[in-house]
Amino acid sequence: MTTTTLNPPRTAPVRGADPGGATAHRRRRVLHWIGVHALAIAAALFFVLPFVFVFLTSVMSDQQALTSDLWPHSWHWSNYATVWNTPGFLGWWKNSLLYAVLGTAFTVLSSTPVAYALAKFRFRGRRMAMILVISTMMLPPQVIVIPMYLVWAQQFHLSGSLWPLIIPMAFGDAYSIFLLRQFLLTIPNEYIESAKVDGCGELRTLLRVVVPMAKPGIAAVALFQFFYCWNDYFGPQIYASQNPGAWTLSYGLESFKSAHSVNWNITMAATLLVMAPVIVVFFFAQKAFVEGVTLTGVKG
Repeated sequence: MTTTTLNPPRTAPVRGADPGGATAHRRRRVLHWIGVHALAIAAALFFVLPFVFVFLTSVMSDQQALTSDLWPHSWHWSNYATVWNTPGFLGWWKNSLLYAVLGTAFTVLSSTPVAYALAKFRFRGRRMAMILVISTMMLPPQVIVIPMYLVWAQQFHLSGSLWPLIIPMAFGDAYSIFLLRQFLLTIPNEYIESAKVDGCGELRTLLRVVVPMAKPGIAAVALFQFFYCWNDYFGPQIYASQNPGAWTLSYGLESFKSAHSVNWNITMAATLLVMAPVIVVFFFAQKAFVEGVTLTGVKG
């Protein structure tokens, strides 16, 4: 008599089952993404909302500006034309551009050789020279503004112009020297020694080898200086306030404010026109700017 063993029937996996908790894993990934990006989104809104507020106010009517109504009832694009046609506004643009371009060019041309010497030359007193450069960064400009004004006004008769602000930049800038020196320290000395073996002098080595390799650092310094000159208010107030023909945009904005009232829609439109070049320049040069600023802190 034979006996047969009955095997239990095999149950097929149920379609739609969730083996291993795949759904829970996906849910955790989504929550993790939200948690990581929530802070970034909040920070982005924190920086973007003021620009949105300035833009919306700039296209409002004078009666609606700075009221509880944050969205324009009607869009007044003519506010920008009013600002652009303001007497002297185009001249302020030219003065700001002259100040920013010449100041940036002079600073880069004068600071690069000094930074190269402090980074790559070995000479007695090099450390003390670097300490002196850094110490000048700690000196507030308000401390020397009176004697400097007397020199430029009485000795050179350049008050009422921007030249007292532009000419000193041809003799170097402490902050630019420091940043460039930090960046040049990241360039291996082997490249410089190879250039000298091939017969290059110091100037040719600087121009042919060091400067092409230091483009990100130079771009960062140039952007810093351009932004400083474009936004400078203190300098033009001291040297050019008595001559409206030498005003810059940052100082000319004061003319949109009267003693008793302020047309905030016009003022916001002027502010946006002043900020526009800086935003455009940074947008196109942000890669070189971030790379230069990042690499300036690699070595000390």
